[in-house]
Amino acid sequence: MAYIVFLILGAAVGVFGTIVGIGGGLVLVPVFILFMSDGGIYPYFHSAPQIVGTSLFVVLMNAVSGVTAYIRQKRVFFDVAVPFALATLPGAFLGSYIASTFNAKSLDFWFGCFLFCMGCIMTWNTCKKAPENTLVIDKDFHYNKPLGIVCSLMVGFLSSIFGIGGGIVHVPVMIYLLGFPVHIATATSQFVLACSSFVGVVSHVMLSHVVWLPAICIGIGATIGAQIGARLSRKTKSRTILTILAAAIFFVSIKLIYTGVN
Repeated sequence: MAYIVFLILGAAVGVFGTIVGIGGGLVLVPVFILFMSDGGIYPYFHSAPQIVGTSLFVVLMNAVSGVTAYIRQKRVFFDVAVPFALATLPGAFLGSYIASTFNAKSLDFWFGCFLFCMGCIMTWNTCKKAPENTLVIDKDFHYNKPLGIVCSLMVGFLSSIFGIGGGIVHVPVMIYLLGFPVHIATATSQFVLACSSFVGVVSHVMLSHVVWLPAICIGIGATIGAQIGARLSRKTKSRTILTILAAAIFFVSIKLIYTGVN
């Protein structure tokens, strides 16, 4: 039964994570904390670093699956994806080691605070008009490359320290600060996530932070769900994507902050 639950959870995470370009860690980390840590229904995790490392492993499988579908759809802007991905690597490596200092309460609190801030920002951003919902970049398109690289460095760090993949930051940065169309931003973010999460996973594996049974089962489900999500994303309106992302972030953040202080 646990295997079936893990596969279903992974598929749901893969669909949602690929549609909004966040890798699925937004859903996984709270689920792991509430239902799969000591005292939960499936107590596989006995420390905060195990939650982070295992979540990031699933994020990696989700991102790799999703980005292969996006590449086939020619939605990954490689002129941006490659330098942004390289910029995430130092932060991803460092974040995995800092994650080792977390305990259950501190992970709940700091992860909740981070999500609360992002939820407020995204709620405000959904009231703004996003770039046109196009699947191509005009040849005259320009963006602030230094700003994008600095933000990518931070994304790599957040990806590894919280096990979320980093797309929760990268997608709104690409949309609102750099001016990318939503569907290009989500697809390109998936490529960056795949690269940064790979480095983070290697570091977490070296530190024995990955619990392999749920990681593999949920990862298989996420791989399948990512393919579905990539197809559904073509039919999803830009504002709908942003609204789903903002609502999910805000709800989860309140729950985790409450858990962390009690």
